[in-house]
Amino acid sequence: MKVSTFISFAKFGIKTILFKKKDSILGTIIVTDRCNLKCKHCSVNNISFVMYTYNQICVEMELLYNKGVRILFFCGGETFLWQDGKKTIRDLVIRAKKIGFLIVNVVTNGTFKIDLPEADLILLSLDGDRVHHNIIRGDTYDTIINNIKNATADNICLYMAINKINKDYVKDVCEVAKSLENVRAVSFNFHTPYPDTKELAISREEKEECCNVIKDMKKNGAPIFNLISAFPYIINNSFPRPCYQCLVIENGEISTCGRCINVSSLCNDCGYFFVAEYTLLFKGDLRIIFDMLKTYLKYI
Repeated sequence: MKVSTFISFAKFGIKTILFKKKDSILGTIIVTDRCNLKCKHCSVNNISFVMYTYNQICVEMELLYNKGVRILFFCGGETFLWQDGKKTIRDLVIRAKKIGFLIVNVVTNGTFKIDLPEADLILLSLDGDRVHHNIIRGDTYDTIINNIKNATADNICLYMAINKINKDYVKDVCEVAKSLENVRAVSFNFHTPYPDTKELAISREEKEECCNVIKDMKKNGAPIFNLISAFPYIINNSFPRPCYQCLVIENGEISTCGRCINVSSLCNDCGYFFVAEYTLLFKGDLRIIFDMLKTYLKYI
């Protein structure tokens, strides 16, 4: 992380904590809901098959930037499917950098060639060992591993959504993160149970078991991006919400924290680790602050 970027984020954090501000710092733009996969845990893809235009997405970037957002995510659907004429996801990342976003990340399922060195991080889904990943996402595991090995930059962060199917294979994803040189880290979330995927939600006890595995793997050198200090709040579902510092925009409509805030009662079952981490950070929790400093300075 550049010194200037660190100073900018530090100033924002100090002001937010001291003055209990609710200004935004992180934003996500949904560029399309089209996806080439039909994952068992997903409720937000291939609904309208929309592909938003480059100009519209640029307007949304400007809107988020003017609201104070400096960490930007592009999300789908599948982001590498996005195109507008000859423009691809690379053009969006380059435009975001020119606007002034300090960190620009892209979320992908990893089934397409990974040639995006302009992104700070590429969050790439890997949902367990080969067998259980393929149960969730179809026969894609080997393709994804091959794409990671042939990626043109080491800016990949594996991303695993833990659910009933893959909860016993957290260690496998950590081992992959340790073994592949293009992978910088691995990040975990628990499944957030949209109405049509409630059966995939895991219990408090299962969450605790998974967190213990993650902690052990981190002690053994796995590059874990999550903050261990936030685990007790995540396990007990006791973190504040919503996260006012995070915004999601799709087709001009802005949601605070995430799209799930618009689904009745779903906020109470939130499985997003970053929501816990950010809300606790901006509440001034000292353990979270120091943990985030160590983690973000190492992996971003």
